[in-house]
Amino acid sequence: MSQDTRGGGHRAAGRRRRKQPVRRKALTIAAWSAAGVVLLGGGSLGYFYFKLNGNLKTVDINQALGTDRPQNADNGSMDILVLGSDSRGGANGEYGQDDGGSARSDTAMIVHLYDGHKKASVVSIPRDALVTRPSCAVTGSKKTDPGGPRHMFNESFTIGGAACAVKTVEKMSGIRMDHYIEVDFTGFKKIIDNLGGVEVTTTKPIKDGASHLDLASGTNHLNGEQALGLVRTRKSVGDGSDLGRIQLQQAFIKALIKQVKSIGIFDNPKRLVDLADTSTKALTTDTQLGNVKALAGFAQSLQGIDAQNMQMITLPVGADVRDPDRVVPLTKESKMVWDALLAEQSIPAEATANSMGDKGKAGEIVR
Repeated sequence: MSQDTRGGGHRAAGRRRRKQPVRRKALTIAAWSAAGVVLLGGGSLGYFYFKLNGNLKTVDINQALGTDRPQNADNGSMDILVLGSDSRGGANGEYGQDDGGSARSDTAMIVHLYDGHKKASVVSIPRDALVTRPSCAVTGSKKTDPGGPRHMFNESFTIGGAACAVKTVEKMSGIRMDHYIEVDFTGFKKIIDNLGGVEVTTTKPIKDGASHLDLASGTNHLNGEQALGLVRTRKSVGDGSDLGRIQLQQAFIKALIKQVKSIGIFDNPKRLVDLADTSTKALTTDTQLGNVKALAGFAQSLQGIDAQNMQMITLPVGADVRDPDRVVPLTKESKMVWDALLAEQSIPAEATANSMGDKGKAGEIVR
């Protein structure tokens, strides 16, 4: 398959997007996983290149999906699917057992970087949203799952791993994902601990037995375990659904970005190296991002964005009439979201006005 190069890596054949200038302003953008932290370190890794390269795990999305994908955009934008995996394998076993023995996408966010990479929109997809899943090759077998309507979104990852998750998102949105980044529970904890923790302010106490979180009202300095508990909490905030948890995750990401900018990672070489080592061990990426050189180039394209020019929404959803424990994307409003991103426009407020996803108060609990 022919490929061309962009942002320090490669992409599938198609129209080349304009090369982005290097930005000086420090920033991280990646979902709750803090995957962007390692990207910021990429340009300073030096002789650690080969060691860090060996840490990374990759998935060849282009080979798996072939030509059955949306066309590459030619407008300077970039789209990344960021997944938090709930795999209980290895050190993650302390969080319980996988249902059915397979991991699922506990968190899913589409990060859209606009032309010039000075602003971004982040669209969270509820894990329990019922979507039409395309046919996907089943992980670890020669079988193909036919897919079909009314499948939970996070089952795509369970059935066919990263490739099926990307394929599902692309069929939903009509937007080609340029990159894929995944992190698991243990990796997330270690990244936060290497950062020295993250400070958040809670407007009321949070106590959640399921996520083992117990925070007092006010300023809290979270270590990795507590940060993981926060982004997994749902039953004790908002309406107790995954929609409330998404709002907590989005609030935490903004706190995380502030933390990364405030601690001077580049002023502490040891911290930088430790963080890069931990982060690369925690990540699974598409093959185009699966080396330090590509990550460094990608980092350069992110450095013009800050928290205040990052728009974060939940995919517009409403209650499913057949199952009260599930939600379904609102057709008209979801199309408004995808159309806005394809047209390089901000997502209009009208798109989320009638959605259950952005009406809760969970996001107001953490600042």
